Amino acid sequence: MYACFYLMRSAHHLQFRHRIFSPMQEPTIIEEAGEYVLQLFKKRLSKKMVYHNYRHTLETVTEAQALGELSELPQDELQDLVLAAWFHDTGYINTYKGHEEESKRLATEWLQAHGYPQERIARINSCIEATQSDVKPQGLLQELLADADMSNIGKSIFTATAELLRVEWEIFLDLFFTDREWAKFQMDFLLSTSFSSVQAQQKFAAQLGLNIQEQRKRLSKEENKKKKRDKSRRKTLAQPKRGIETMFRNTYKTHLDLSSIADNKANMMISLNAIILSVIITYLSAKTSTQGTDFAQHRSIIIPVGTLLLTALGSVVFAIISAQPEVTSLSFKRKNKDKINSRNVNLLFFGNFTKLPLEDFQKGMHEIMRDKKSLYNNMITDIYYLGEVLNRKYRVLRISYAIFMVGLVLTVIAFGIAIAFY
Repeated sequence: MYACFYLMRSAHHLQFRHRIFSPMQEPTIIEEAGEYVLQLFKKRLSKKMVYHNYRHTLETVTEAQALGELSELPQDELQDLVLAAWFHDTGYINTYKGHEEESKRLATEWLQAHGYPQERIARINSCIEATQSDVKPQGLLQELLADADMSNIGKSIFTATAELLRVEWEIFLDLFFTDREWAKFQMDFLLSTSFSSVQAQQKFAAQLGLNIQEQRKRLSKEENKKKKRDKSRRKTLAQPKRGIETMFRNTYKTHLDLSSIADNKANMMISLNAIILSVIITYLSAKTSTQGTDFAQHRSIIIPVGTLLLTALGSVVFAIISAQPEVTSLSFKRKNKDKINSRNVNLLFFGNFTKLPLEDFQKGMHEIMRDKKSLYNNMITDIYYLGEVLNRKYRVLRISYAIFMVGLVLTVIAFGIAIAFY
């Protein structure tokens, strides 16, 4: 396939050579340069170079020759212009960024080997340097080569060749554009770029105007696509969905049920241990008041009774901690009161909105009602903090039950030892 491709290129090269030179001209050096560039690209240019390849070089040479003839350049200047067009992209065989310097080096080596005058080599190199995007062409030759190099913006094939450049940048520069970004980039490029020479302006101005109109349509189309996507996303969030509402309703119900279960368990533990504490304290008080020193002599009973007393006390303390009300809220600072409509703040929870003046709370609630995304974020935040409260409740409640279980076991063991040995 590549062999056929290069045969086609060679045919185009031969057609170009016979078309632009008359028998009165000296075509030898230009023919040799064209053949050299063809073989150089065939052997050393990456096949991934889909834009800056031999075809682009041949088109640049063709346009440079045509613009030079329209400018009625002297024969030596026309020859230097065409030679510069042949060599202006040869540096791509070795590097992508800064290829112009490499192109100048290759052109200098080849022209010196063919005995080309040094002052004309310098003129050719100055023309190659003028093809850089950040260099302003100086003089007619530089202007003509720069215009020939970017002549595709004034042709009907602009869109297709621009896509090839986009692919090439993705491969060699890791530059990636969305369709909208690329359309905007191309639009900005067309509006900010103009041909330097009068000849190029006259030849390409009409098609350049058409290309700008076409690119404006493409950009408008991409902008409309983006607006539709954004609108679709907003609708997805703004419209109440039964599945979303069901999810929030069930989540809230589950959290409240779990909180109620934890409170019931804590209340049960509080009641049970309160009874145990009351019985123990009443028993000890009665024994010490009626028996006095006789009860003190039976010290063996103090250890199991004391163990049971500490068990009940520790268990009831953690049960009370688990059951006590807890408010989780975000801190508000006076200087941030204008930011209360932030989606990171849950205004639906009394622990937050009671810290605000009524006017600020009303403002925040109106903002939430206008933006369903803010509403959903507030509900999500509320569920998150409810989960934090539940996690703490059950963690402390597990400690209360663990103390009660271990304490009962130790109390039974202590009573057993007391009865066995005393």
